[in-house]
Parts: sequence; structure tokens; C-alpha cells
Amino acid sequence: MTSLEDALRPAVGAAHVLVDDDLRAPYETDWTRRFTGAARCVVRPASTAEVVAVVRACAAAGAPVVVQGGNTGLVGAGVPAGGEVLVSLARLAEVEPVDAVEAQVTVGAGVTLEKLQTHARAAGLDFGVDLAARSSATVGGMIATNAGGIRVLRHGSMRAQVVGLEAVLADGSVLTRLGGLAKDNTGYDLTQLVAGSEGTLAIVTRARLRLVPLLPARAVALVAVAGTDAALDLLAAARAELATLSAAEIFYPEGLDLVRSHARLPAPFDGPAGAYVVLECAARTDPTDHILELLSSCKAVEDATVASDRAGLERLWAYREAHTEAISAAGVPTKLDVCVPLGELTALVAELPATVARVTPTARVIPFGHLNEGNLHLNVLDAGDRSEEVTDAVLRLVAAHRGTISSEHGVGRAKAPWLSLSRTPEEIGAMRRIKAALDPQGMLNPGVLLPG
Repeated sequence: MTSLEDALRPAVGAAHVLVDDDLRAPYETDWTRRFTGAARCVVRPASTAEVVAVVRACAAAGAPVVVQGGNTGLVGAGVPAGGEVLVSLARLAEVEPVDAVEAQVTVGAGVTLEKLQTHARAAGLDFGVDLAARSSATVGGMIATNAGGIRVLRHGSMRAQVVGLEAVLADGSVLTRLGGLAKDNTGYDLTQLVAGSEGTLAIVTRARLRLVPLLPARAVALVAVAGTDAALDLLAAARAELATLSAAEIFYPEGLDLVRSHARLPAPFDGPAGAYVVLECAARTDPTDHILELLSSCKAVEDATVASDRAGLERLWAYREAHTEAISAAGVPTKLDVCVPLGELTALVAELPATVARVTPTARVIPFGHLNEGNLHLNVLDAGDRSEEVTDAVLRLVAAHRGTISSEHGVGRAKAPWLSLSRTPEEIGAMRRIKAALDPQGMLNPGVLLPG
């Protein structure tokens, strides 16, 4: 064998080492189309043992590795910068039987969120994280980025669902901790260390996940309010009065106009509003009456519409969930995922347009996100070649409001230069030492998370 590719073919099968340009291309550009690069080759292992063989071959050849799940990432962490071996985990799609007593399940890293949800619900349970990209986002990628989504309010982010995992280290050794014990206080929690590490410490191959009760009765309200302050008043009332509250999302007129144009949706109300909030409740029995009571008593409500049937739920959620697709259809956006304390959210939203306009007056700012967490997805269209300057201005504004540069998408390559806005030098130094201890050659996802 004279090349790395020759060493990889017996490890995973010749059909799963992709070297031709047209075969590699789908893996080399991310979902936003902002980040792209040429991989040395794309390798598609189907088991932990095959991942081990791939990692050892790459380590022996001194070849860096980029790890990819469903390629739904938004910060450039799952696509090559140039010349790396891209390891796709899509074929690690094994789903084990649900353990109904423990309310847990073990699945492969390549299992999509939608497949996981279907599997859990067939057993009378559910998974606590939900995302609009459920049909393509994978468990491994969601763990690597500590994904959040629309149910964080009730169930927490991805870290809260992970009770164990199996992961391959940079030297090919395997961490296996899939027992799923509810209590295990025996030292460093390596599972939680790997979660959120964006593939820089280890390659997740299997995960033991916590499941939650399946709540079949849902009710959704789409609410028009005067602005961000009023949305926060509604949120406070909903949290106080709705024990079944499972989601609280916010979007604004700019996003509504874009979504309506793209998805051909009707106007939800007779007149415009300053902001729109989606509230969802989930329970074993119909929670509609509880939502109606809240809406009738909360002074922040200007108008509202409620649904509890499947078609109605999908119709109201579409105004929020179609944002990402509509924005992408309108152009290549500069996507920023930030979080601020709720007390700073109104000021941040108010200051964003002028902050972006100072960099590029013709750009459009489309914010939406998870109201309960103060988590906004800021999408800037028509930034052109000023994308880096827009990113710098917005992230510095967020830091001034005591926020973080990444709430749930990760840091990736896109935001690594700004990590110091959210982490102290001491924290970054500690992270570098952990990285050096587990990956001394720096071969796993180089350039991701930690600035060069």
C-alpha cells in the first residue's frame, strides 16, 4: 500500500472512500453555502471498529480529519478547510431497542433526529430535543454542538439528554460509557466533556440517550405583541401560569414578510405587529383551555390565534420554522447564533439594525429565535464581502450586552477568532491543554473552536 487512500479502502470498503471531485462535492460545502473546501477524500465508516481503523490510518499518515454528521452545521465545523480527510458518520445508523424501564435508548451517531423521534414514539416515549432540521441533523452532530432547539425551555439542550457515549480518540483508542446510570460519581465526566467539543476531542460513534414522556396533546398559540418587551411580559406570564409550556419562540415583521413570500402563507392577523410569539403546550390531555385563559388575561397580547389539531399546529409553526429555509432561499446569509440575558434582549434587538447599517447600509437583518433562553438567530442578508465585518460588529455588540457569541450552533471555524469575547484567557488556556492531552497531533477538526 503506497498511499493513505489505499490504507483506508480495506478499512471501510472501496465504495466508501470517495476521491472523485463530483462524489466529494456534496460533503464539501455546508448548509449555508458560506463555508467550503476540498477534502483529500471522503471516508464513510459503518461501525466504531471502522472509525478506529480510519483514525489510526490517518494518524499514521499525519493526515488531519474533519468529522461530519448530517452536514446541517452553520459555522463551518463539519466541512474541510482544505486537504483534510472528511469522515462522514452517516452510516453509523444502528438503533437499539428502547429500554422502557430506564427510559433510555442507545443509537449510532449517524441516526437522524427524525428517526430517533419515530423510534422513541413507537415505544410510547419521546426525545427531548427538537429542531427544524430534524430530517437531516444527526445525533453525533447534535452532541458535538450541544444542540438546543425549540424544547430547551422544558427539557434542556442536548447535553441534558446524553447519559453515555462511545467515542474514538485521536490515537484510535475508544471511550465506552454506555451504562446510562442515573448516578455515577467516579471522577471526571468524559461524556459531558466530549459533548459540545465540536469534534475536536473525539469522534462520537454511539450515544446512550435519555427519553422523556410522550405527550400527545398539544396546543399552539401564535401571538401578536407590540415588541420585544411585550414578548418578555408574555413569556413571564406563560411560565407562571402554564405548567405544560414546552416552547416559546419569537420572530419579527421582517422575518414574517420573508416567510410569507417564500412559503406562500397568508397574513396571520388583520394588521401588523411589532413582534410575534409562538407558545406551545404539551400534555396528556388537551391544554387549549389553559392557553386561552392566559391569552385572555395577559395585557401584552394584541391578537392571537390558537390551534390544537395536527393541520393547525403545522400551519402556525410554519411561520416560525420556515424562517431558515426562507432566508437561505433569499441569498447566502451571515448567520449568527447568540444569547444574552433576558434583561438585555430588548436593547440588543433595538440596536442591531443600526449596528449592521454602519458596516453595510443595504443589508437586511432577520432575527428570530428561542425567547425563553434569550437566544437569537441573527441572519444578515446582502452583506456581500462585508460578512466578516458584520460578524465582528454584531458579536462585539452581543458581548457588550453580557452575551455569548454562540448559543447552540457552536463556534466552528466561523467564530473561532472571536472566542475571547465569551471566554477568558484562562478558560481558553485550559481548553488548549485539554485538547493537547487528548489530541497531541492536533489532527481532529483542526481550526475548529480554538483560534489559531
